[in-house]
Amino acid sequence: MKHPDDDSELFNRLEAEMAAASRPDSGGEVVDLDKARLARTESTDPIADPGADQSPDSEPDGSGTESADPTAPVMVDQPTPRATGPGYLGRLAGAHRRAVVPEWLRSLAELKTATGWVARHYAHSVGYHALRAPVYAARLTLQAPTGAAKFVGGTMRWVADREGEPVRLAAVRREDAAEYLKLSRQRDGRVRLRTLVTVLAMFVGLGAALAMYVLAPDWLQAVSVSAVVMALGFAGRKADDPVIHRAVELPKATKLTSDIVLRALGALGIPAINQAQAKGRDGFEFTAPITRDGPGWRASGNLPYGVTVTDVIERRDRLASGLRRPLGCVWPEAVAEEHTGHLVLWVGDQDLTKAKKPVWPLAKAGTVDLFKPVAYGTDQRGRWVDITLMYIAGVIGAIPRMGKTFLLRLLLLIAALDPRAELHTYDMKGTGDLDPVGNNVSHRHAAGDDDEEIAYVLADFRALREELRRRTKVIRSLPRDICPESKVTSALADKRSLGLHPIVVGVDECQVLFEHPEHGKELEEIATDLVKRGPATGIVLLLATQRPDAKSLPTGISANAAARWCLKVMGQTENDMVLGTSSYKRGVRATMFAWGDKGIHYFVGEGSDARIVSGVFVDAPGAEAIAARARKAREKAGLLSGHALGEAPETVTGPAYDLLADILAVVPADEPKVWSETVAARLAELREDVYGGWDPEGLAAALKPHGVATIQVGRRIKGKVVNRRGIDRSHITTAIAERDGKRDAG
Repeated sequence: MKHPDDDSELFNRLEAEMAAASRPDSGGEVVDLDKARLARTESTDPIADPGADQSPDSEPDGSGTESADPTAPVMVDQPTPRATGPGYLGRLAGAHRRAVVPEWLRSLAELKTATGWVARHYAHSVGYHALRAPVYAARLTLQAPTGAAKFVGGTMRWVADREGEPVRLAAVRREDAAEYLKLSRQRDGRVRLRTLVTVLAMFVGLGAALAMYVLAPDWLQAVSVSAVVMALGFAGRKADDPVIHRAVELPKATKLTSDIVLRALGALGIPAINQAQAKGRDGFEFTAPITRDGPGWRASGNLPYGVTVTDVIERRDRLASGLRRPLGCVWPEAVAEEHTGHLVLWVGDQDLTKAKKPVWPLAKAGTVDLFKPVAYGTDQRGRWVDITLMYIAGVIGAIPRMGKTFLLRLLLLIAALDPRAELHTYDMKGTGDLDPVGNNVSHRHAAGDDDEEIAYVLADFRALREELRRRTKVIRSLPRDICPESKVTSALADKRSLGLHPIVVGVDECQVLFEHPEHGKELEEIATDLVKRGPATGIVLLLATQRPDAKSLPTGISANAAARWCLKVMGQTENDMVLGTSSYKRGVRATMFAWGDKGIHYFVGEGSDARIVSGVFVDAPGAEAIAARARKAREKAGLLSGHALGEAPETVTGPAYDLLADILAVVPADEPKVWSETVAARLAELREDVYGGWDPEGLAAALKPHGVATIQVGRRIKGKVVNRRGIDRSHITTAIAERDGKRDAG
């Protein structure tokens, strides 16, 4: 690194030396400035002088620098010739290899979809033109005389060399006799040659026509005459009135070029990009050629230092303006495995909301295995996006009127198409959007937020918690060769005797349950338990809310839900509640969706990064048809049950036991504090059918709705104090007293 005054100091010193050398008694010499500069540079670079002592001990202060002169420059960067970096093998190891085979060829489903699109396109074109072929033939026949006149006139002009006439007239105007004579001789030669060619062609053509008339069969004569008439009709067409129109109007999207991308990025108002472009640089480094990617263009590259993809996403509307494309066509994205300044820009040919979607495979026929991926929507490029509903809990969040309920209903319809699945559907909004599923196939179903419906849901949630505990005991009792991973599999779900069939619970407007003044806490605790432990036992909980905040989606639920669907939300807090903490900072922002982007959402799940998906739209009649098909499959398999059969639940008033009273029964007064595992074991002895399989965590979850928290309980074992979670008996008696007092007051 150079000090800014180094050059001035050098020249001042040299001037002083030269002035001294110019005195008569100095005996001076002429100084070569170039050599002086070179010598100075070498003196400041210890590497350039192999003989120099570079050890710290050689310096006066032992620091490796000469402290005698505090103004001396310190070399921070290594000289360019000695700079080192990754070797050739290191660069190869870190290289990003693009796929040899395109993605649409690696996926059989996408290959079938692409092949179907191409086949339908050309089949439509052939059918369109085949139906109109008689009209085309009639119009060409009517235009044949005009075409014949144009052909004869054009031939005559060609023979007479009319194309050279302007040049000859120009020579006449210039009165250039020599040039005119030269052009005239050239014209005479052309006319003689072209006249000979025309006469020969006429005789050959007439001879061929006569021979065909005498010798050729009738069908060949008809084909030949038709071809000539069609050709003459084509020659006689009008430029503004084509005979044959397009069967398919392809979208006329502008090709994406580097200039267009740079122009759009420059219009975002990002200082680093604008400063770079003002200095003649691009402000964006393309890392790959701009290519076609599905029905659109894909550009990728690095933004300037300090600029992130999030900065571009925040200005998506301005980016669309700079690209001169509709907002629904422009989708800037971050790449998880790259740095935060690596931008992937996909620009579609059509607005995502208006682009034609492929036909959903399950719309008309088919069943589902919930343990396998099922297509439920398409991405911006028109490719199917799959969802596996087993082993997950899911959260759907959005502002009203963005398609949240329709998306939940779609997922429940997918679950309904697996005849083994037992559905529990709750429409807490009460508008009946889930009725097509609930009335046809659901084992339990309710709509509305009246006290009766809340009690119905509470009883079902309690039953689901007991079913969860039963399933954990069944799974634990199975041999390892049958259940190697301690979770429900498709093979186990087929065994009806085990009762491990899939259970899918869907709740729309779940905040109604969790914010209920009396039962909200208990419902939250049960839902949290189902989210945490349910997936391994075959229980899937899907929650949808239009108010994704801490009350509507408690932290225990939002933090453990493996699948997230986020349609348009208004702020960062709601975005991160649904998609996960720091999603907004990483550029995964559902706030960028426009009001017209209904059904479009960010999907986090399936072991991949967040993806933008447009869910399949199924209207109410379509949902009724699919649910009716699912009902028939259940009836055929003998698996229709519960609400769909008109059966009411056995009890809707809650359990017939009193947990607090049972704890007092098994914990005598002389034991003020007891470990939770001891209490759970004693409760299991008291009521095996109720408390069997309870653990300390389950006991704590069951006590929370009663306002009783577990504490640390120490016991001396073999001379050492062992601390474990437990209960204080006095807390139980206090909770009972408060509860009974409220009942008496009521």
